[in-house]
Amino acid sequence: MPKVTVDGVELEVPQGATVLQACELAGKEIPRFCYHERLSIAGNCRMCLVEVAPGPPKPQASCALPAAEGQNIRTDSEMVKKAREGVMEFLLINHPLDCPICDQGGECDLQDQSVAYGRGASRYDEHKRAVTEKYMGPLIKTTMTRCIHCTRCVRFSEEVAGVDEIGALYRGESMQITTYLEKAAHHEMSANVIDLCPVGALTSKPYAFEARPWELKKTLGIDVSDATGANIRIDSRGREVLRVLPRINDDVNEEWISDKARYQVDGLTKRRLDRPWIRRDGKLVAATWDEAFAAIAKVKPGASVAAVAGDLLDCETQFAAKKLLGALGSTLLEGRQTGMDYDVSSLAAVNFNSTFAGIETADAILIVGSNVRWEAPLVNVRLRKAVKKGAKVFLVGQEWETTFGGEFLGEDLSVLGNLPAHVSEALSNAERPAVILGGAALAKGALGAGLGLVGQFNLVRDGWNGFNVLHLAAARMGGLMLGFAQKGGIADLVAAKPKLVFSLGADEMDFARFSDSIVVYVGHHGDKGAHAADIVLPAAAYTEKAGTYVNTEGRVQFAEKAVFAPGDAREDWTILRALADALGVVVGFDSFDELRAAMVAEVPALGVEDLADYGSLPAGGGSAEGAFGYPIKDFYLTNPIARASEVMQRCSAELLHGEDFAEAAE
Repeated sequence: MPKVTVDGVELEVPQGATVLQACELAGKEIPRFCYHERLSIAGNCRMCLVEVAPGPPKPQASCALPAAEGQNIRTDSEMVKKAREGVMEFLLINHPLDCPICDQGGECDLQDQSVAYGRGASRYDEHKRAVTEKYMGPLIKTTMTRCIHCTRCVRFSEEVAGVDEIGALYRGESMQITTYLEKAAHHEMSANVIDLCPVGALTSKPYAFEARPWELKKTLGIDVSDATGANIRIDSRGREVLRVLPRINDDVNEEWISDKARYQVDGLTKRRLDRPWIRRDGKLVAATWDEAFAAIAKVKPGASVAAVAGDLLDCETQFAAKKLLGALGSTLLEGRQTGMDYDVSSLAAVNFNSTFAGIETADAILIVGSNVRWEAPLVNVRLRKAVKKGAKVFLVGQEWETTFGGEFLGEDLSVLGNLPAHVSEALSNAERPAVILGGAALAKGALGAGLGLVGQFNLVRDGWNGFNVLHLAAARMGGLMLGFAQKGGIADLVAAKPKLVFSLGADEMDFARFSDSIVVYVGHHGDKGAHAADIVLPAAAYTEKAGTYVNTEGRVQFAEKAVFAPGDAREDWTILRALADALGVVVGFDSFDELRAAMVAEVPALGVEDLADYGSLPAGGGSAEGAFGYPIKDFYLTNPIARASEVMQRCSAELLHGEDFAEAAE
C-alpha cells in the first residue's frame, strides 16, 4: 500500500487508488462534476484539480491520477484555488444561470461548488451558446443549455443500465448530449440519470415546478414495486407524496431505483378508496365503518374464514390477519394470489441465497423462467457486473432483450434434465456457480428440478450458496415467514369453501373462484379486488404506514410512515384490530408497538434489520417440463398503484406499445 502525504498528513492508501480517493481518505473535500464512484473515470470537468509533487508544476486532475508512493498532495494551495476558480469560470461561460426557474435549485452541485470554489463575479460578456431541447421520453425533462458535458448520463446508460441510448454528438463548442435520433430513453432504469446530473440539464418531468427541496419532509421507506426491497426516500408535502428518490445501500440497490419505483407515486392520489363500501343489489354503495363492521359480523363465519395477502403488504398487516384468523379458529392463509403451490417447508429453498452483492461474483449463472430485466431491474444491474467480470450466463425460457448477453437454451423446462454439454461444463468448472429460478419456473413446478441442480453442480460450498429464487412480490418472503402459504396454494382455500374471505390488497387474484363466499377487500385502490368485493374497507398504502418488509434475499428492512391516508381510510392493522371486536374475538394487541412486539416474539428474525437465517437447503429431485410465459406482461402496470398512475400509464403506452404523444408545439 503506497504512502502519500495530503496537506501535511501522511497516510496509506489502497493499491490502485486515485489521488482523489486518497484525498477523501484524508478527510479532504474535492469538488467534482464528472467523477462518480460507480462510473468509469472520464476526466472531463477538471474541477478536481490538486497540486502533486513530484510532478509537473501545474494543477492535475486528481480523479484520473493514480496515487503513488511518496506523493505530496496539496488541496489548499494558492495554485489549486486559482485553478479551480478558473475551471468554474469556464464551466459557467455558457451556463444560462437560470437558478430561480431551475428544478435543480437547492440541490444542485453546480450551485454549491460555484459558491464554495468559484470567483465572486464573471468576466465573460460574450453571447452564451444555446442548445435545443432533446426529447428523452415521458420521465426526463431536458434543458440542455445547462449541460456541462460531464457525461455521467452517458456512462450510466452504457455501463450500468447496459442500454446505449445516450451519447454525445459533434465536437468542441458544438458538442451536445442527446438520445440517438432523439427518441425516448427506453429502459427500466432511465430516470437515474436525473440523480446523477450535477446541473439542471436533466430533471424529473412529472415533478417539474412542483416544489423546492426545503419544502419537503423526507421519510425513509422501502420500495414495494418488486421484491428487491430498494431503499428509498419519500419526499412529501402536507398529505401528498411528491417524489421518491433512492437511498444508498450497497447491499441492496446501491444508489439506483427502477423507473416504476420512482414514478408510480402519483398513483397514490388517484382511484383511492377513502370510505367503506357495501354491495347492495349488485352495486357497491358508500357506507360507514359501523355499517361495514355490522355487515361482516352478520355473516357469523365461525372458523370458516380465509385470508389472501396482496403483493404490497407489510409483515405487520399479515401478522394481524393471522392473529385474527387464529382467534376465529382458522389457518386458511395464502399470499400466492395467482395459484402457485411450490413447497415452502424450507424457506432456504425459496430464497435468493447468493444475495444481490454476492451474485456479482458468480462466474457461471443459469437463469430459469425469469425476465430479470422486468422482474427485478436492480438484480439485472448486478448480473451485468458479473458478466463484466467474466461470468457466463445461460437462460431457459422465451427470449427477451437482455442487457448482459447470455445464451438462451430453449423455452421448455425439460432442458433442465438434459443441459447441453458446454453448459454443464461451465457450471461444473465454475468456482461460484449460480442458478436463479423465476416466478414462471415456480408456477410450472420447477422448484424440485432446480434443487436437483444443487448437488449436480455443487452449488453450495464453503462461503457460497448459489441456489436462488427470484420472487416478484414485496410481501412474499415476509408472508412465507409468517405462514401465509397452504400446501396446495390458493386451491386449498377454494376447496374449503369459506363463508368469509379477507382480501388484503389482493388485486391479482381470480375472485370468481370465491363466488360463494362473502369477500371483504381491505386495500387502498379501486382496482380489481375492490370491484369483486362484497364489502370494501379503505386501508393505507405503503407510504402511509410504518412496516417491516422482507425482500427476496431474506433481508428484513423497516419503513417509516410518510403521510396520512386519505379520507376515512385507516392503517391496515387498525382495521383488523377493529374487526376482532366486531367478530367477538381477542387478538392480543391494542397498539402498533404491541403488534410488532408480538410478531417479533413469534418470528424473531423479523425484529433484526439483516439477512434472516433460513438454514440449509433441502434435497431436490424430480423433473419439470413444458413451455411457459413470463408472468409480467407490462413492466409499468404490475400493481394497483402503478395502474392508477398517469405517468406509468403513459410509459406503458409510449415505451411498450409505441403510441405517439405530440408535444405542445406539435
